[in-house]
Amino acid sequence: MATAITLRPLVSLALPEQGAARLGTQLFLAIVGTILLTLSAKTKIVLGPVDLSLQTLAVLLIASAFGMRLAIATLILYLAEGAFGLPVFQGTPEKGLGIAYMLGSTGGYLAGFVVMAAIAGWAADRGWDRHPVKLFGAMLVAEIVMMAMGFAWLATLIGPEKARQFGVLPFVVGDLIKVALAASLVPAVWSLLKRA
Repeated sequence: MATAITLRPLVSLALPEQGAARLGTQLFLAIVGTILLTLSAKTKIVLGPVDLSLQTLAVLLIASAFGMRLAIATLILYLAEGAFGLPVFQGTPEKGLGIAYMLGSTGGYLAGFVVMAAIAGWAADRGWDRHPVKLFGAMLVAEIVMMAMGFAWLATLIGPEKARQFGVLPFVVGDLIKVALAASLVPAVWSLLKRA
């Protein structure tokens, strides 16, 4: 029993044990998560030839804090908001809204965010969020899978060579930095909580 408690993700510290209060808190956290995802999508950092958003960092942090189930629910809610036409994605509303935008060049990456959240959340559920090296490994796998999904979708639209050139290579360094940052921040929070 004690092991199950110690292996829960960060958000478990704030969740009521059961009932309507737990469900309400989870819903609130999912909505806050979608707001953070939207803000991270709209935040641009110039690193090299392309503008990068903080979205992959947000996905990894949310997944590590929420655990797999709540992280997946949060990402699905985020995608649903976008599908219904809310301007929650990086290129919205300038490049379109709703399903039409989601089926465009970023469609594979958006779907990949759900898988990324599942992998990082799974790791957090197993206590890897307390260990920077283990968490980095899980997040790196999550990043690779998300990029592979994005590349595969983009390659069907513009061809594999252009997809690699425009959809993968410009983002490698920035995304590795975000993975390392996320893998450092979450264990640091756990370390602070232990001291407190």
